Parts: sequence; C-alpha cells; structure tokens
Amino acid sequence: MFNYNKYRPFQPICLTDRTWPDQVITQAPNWCSVDLRDGNQALINPMDVEKKTRLFKLLVKLGFKEIEVGFPSASQPDFDFVRSLIDNNLIPDDVTIQILTQAREELIARSYKALKGAKNAIVHVYNSTSQVQREQVFGKDKAGIKDIAIQGARWVREYSEQYPETSWAFQYSPESFTGTEMDYAVEVCNAVIQEWQPKSGRRVILNLPATVEMSTPNIFADQVEYFCRKVNDRDLVEISLHTHNDRGCGVAAAELGVMAGADRIEGTLLGNGERTGNMDIVTMAMNLYSQGVNPELDFSNVKEIIETVEYCTELHVSPRHPWVGELVYTAFSGSHQDAIRKSMQYHEKHQLPHWQVAYLPIDPRDIGRDYEAVVRINSQSGKGGVALILERDYNISLPKWMHSEVSKVVQESTEKSGAEITSLEIKSIFDKYFTDRNSQWILDGYDVHTRDGKVSGEFCIPAIASALFGEGKGIVEALVNALEAQFGFDIRVSHLDECALSEGTNAQAQACIALVINGEKYCSVTIGEDTSAAVLQGVLTAFSRSELPQVAVA
Repeated sequence: MFNYNKYRPFQPICLTDRTWPDQVITQAPNWCSVDLRDGNQALINPMDVEKKTRLFKLLVKLGFKEIEVGFPSASQPDFDFVRSLIDNNLIPDDVTIQILTQAREELIARSYKALKGAKNAIVHVYNSTSQVQREQVFGKDKAGIKDIAIQGARWVREYSEQYPETSWAFQYSPESFTGTEMDYAVEVCNAVIQEWQPKSGRRVILNLPATVEMSTPNIFADQVEYFCRKVNDRDLVEISLHTHNDRGCGVAAAELGVMAGADRIEGTLLGNGERTGNMDIVTMAMNLYSQGVNPELDFSNVKEIIETVEYCTELHVSPRHPWVGELVYTAFSGSHQDAIRKSMQYHEKHQLPHWQVAYLPIDPRDIGRDYEAVVRINSQSGKGGVALILERDYNISLPKWMHSEVSKVVQESTEKSGAEITSLEIKSIFDKYFTDRNSQWILDGYDVHTRDGKVSGEFCIPAIASALFGEGKGIVEALVNALEAQFGFDIRVSHLDECALSEGTNAQAQACIALVINGEKYCSVTIGEDTSAAVLQGVLTAFSRSELPQVAVA
C-alpha cells in the first residue's frame, strides 16, 4: 500500500554557522575508483579476472592513482585478482591499490596475504555504526560497536608490521555514517585515530559513507562540516566521502561534501554500484572540467570508457547519461537547433577565448565526440537545424529566407514517417525540391546586349524549340519577361541571393532564387560557372518547379 505516513523525515543536525555554502571547488579531490569492489559486488554477473584486468588497465589509463581492487578476504576470485595484479607487475609505481575488509582478525590477516609484495597499498577496514545497525543487526550498544572499530584498527596496524616492504596507508569507514549520531561517529573515529597515530607520519584516511542516501545533499554537507570540525588531528587525516545515489543526488552530495571540507572522493565510472549506484566519478569530474577546473583525469575518449564499462559490467549506459550519453549533445527541438547554429557561428567568427555556445555546456570534441550528432532532425525540428546540416555536411549555405522553404518539405517527410531523418535523406529531399534540374530546362546558352540602359537577352533552352527573347533592366528581368511573354504567366522574382563559392577567375557561384508564378512560390538553388550563369539557371529551375507536384518525399 502506498502510504507516506510509514516514513519520518530525516532529522538534520543543527549547524547554524555552516561555512560550506560560500566555498567554491577550485581543484579536484583525490579520486579513488571502487569499480572493482563496490561496483563489482553489485553486478548480476560479477566480473572475471579478464574483465577486472581490462577495467583496471582503463582506470590506470584514465589517471586514477588510487583503485580499490576487491574484498580478497571474502572472495577467492577477489583474492586471485589482487595476486594477479601484483604477481604480473600490472600496478604502476605511482598507483596505490586498496582492499576492503571487515574488522575481524582472520579477514584482516588474509587481506595482508593478498597484498603481499605490493609497493603501495591501502587497507580499508569498516564496521557499521548507525543506530539501526547497532540495534537491529548487531545487537550491541555504542561501546560494543566502538570496541569493534578499535580492535579492527589495532589488527590492521599490527599485521602491517609483518610486511615492511610495502608502503601502507590505513582507511576506516564508519559504515552508514549518515545514519549515525554525529558525535558518536566522531568518537569512534577519534578512537581509530588514536590506534593509528597519524602524527607518526602514517597516512590515515577517514571515509564517511552515505551507505544509503538518506537526506538532501545540504544536510550531508552539514554532517561533513560538523565532522571535520570535531574530529581530532584534522590536519593530519584525510577525509574521504563515499556517496550513493538512492535519492538521485550522489554527485551533488559529494560536491557539497568537498565544499564542506572533504579531501577525497570514492566512486565508480558511470555510477555502477549497489541499488541505484555509487557516485559517478565521470559526472563529478566533468562538472569540474566544465567550470575550468582540471579534473586530474583524462576523459577525452568517452567511447572507450563506455565500451569498456558496458563490456565488463554487462550494463547499458543511458543515452541521457550526464556528459557522456549518446544524446546529451543532440538537439531535436527547432528553437534549440537554431540557437546552436547561430551561437556556433558567432563563436567561430569572434574567436572567443572561452567556450560559450547555447545549449552546449562543453565542446563535444573535448570528449571525442563530433558535431554531426549535435543536430538531428525529426518532426520536432525546425528550419535552423536543417540549414545547419546542409551547411555543415555539404557546404550549402542558404539565405535566411530559404530556411523555412527547405524546412517545410523536410518536415512533411518526417511527419509522414514519424521518425528521425538522416543527413543523407535531408540532402536527397533538398536536391529533389531545389537543385535537381529538368533536362528540358537547362540553359544551353545565352547572348546579352545592352542598349540605352536596357538589357536584351536571347536564351536557348531545350524545352522551347526557338530561342527566347526578352528585355529588362538586367539580365534576370530580361529572362523573366521572356518567360512571361512565352507562357502568359504572371512571374516576379521575390528573392534572389548570389555568392561566389571560391576565389579566383574560375570561381563558381551559387544562386538562391524564389519566383512567384501566378501567386505560387517556387524556389531553387543552383551553382554555375559564374554568378550570371548561376542566376539564370536558378530562374529556369524555379520556373520548371511550377510543373512539378509539390508533395513531400514519401
């Protein structure tokens, strides 16, 4: 039964002097990928060694310096994978691997066996501290839970002394931190700090998990700031965050948590993880990138990232996934397409030093995308999008008055099919209605004379046995008058735009023409050896349209 009365609102802590809202993130946090542990344990089909190795190599290539590689004391495949990385020398000297273990001696001992021979490693120990876990799962009071943390921390320190060849760092997580009373979370972590003695120079990490996301991100930020204020030796310990996405705010919580004082972020590529997933490092890193902050990770080839993650996890990446989805830089809306076209033209013309393009928060080329997918055409699209595709893909630049003419016939086609239309299909429609010439209406030749300010023209066309003769103020008017005299139609030129397509004596020209014939408009786009040839052929092509059925492409 759908009944909201079953639930109580999350109670925020009192932090009236919070400072995090005034902070700005100006540098990337330390990143730790947990794809191979937290991500892997959430899969229907956990990764085998081959897939884990492939994903590990990708993480190294992307620039991750800390990678949680498994839970070797809980799983033989995880143990074997950690050994494979070490025994096959797959871990670069500047990369630190991390493993997770519960606070039990036999599990901690086996974890160290898995890590034997590693150059740099983090031993990450945890136990649950929340009120729900204490009372309902473990049946222990606060003192009992704290004793578990203290003893676990002690075993972590003691067993590390058996492997002096490795540079060890220690990490502790009060699991379900967000559901733990803040003063108690601080008390437990202070006890762990006392065991590990960061003053000795050992690296100590306190990881604060939103194991289940329970509140809005601002409340989580308050918790982080409060914890950072109260914990001992704050300047000697590293505060890490591990957020989940149960309420859809994993990235926002991590960002606000960094503003509140955190130094380090754990997450996964594209957000794989338990339930609704872990915090997506790609999204958070690209958020920083879009603000001019170096994310310290290289996401210049998102195609490789997506292909690898999908292969290893057997999960599909949504086409709307922030920053990297197939459709996130694509506009179907006509007004959006027109704004993108104009904005990109302005950006190129003025050589702006910083990216500022309507509807495109970053340059898609930065992550390995191209502009071909930016504008795609369906029945929702407008004239600006069609014009952009013709200009971008075929170097056909149309005057503004022609945008609506071309868009109209393209939209008729998309409305009939109800589907997206490709660039090649747009070009085919454009040619059929505006450039294809009836062989009977190709200008074979012309002769022009000027006398007393008037132009006399003789025009040879296959459709007419004898030459056409006409006079006017210019060559176009002479041809139009000749056609009127021959056929008895009322013809006028409503629009005419011409331009050279290149420079030099052999430059071709393009002409865009609209004729109104007996009250109906017919348009053409033609290319000729010079502007005169292009314009005259344009008049004939537009005139020939009056004899064609004006229907959309089937």
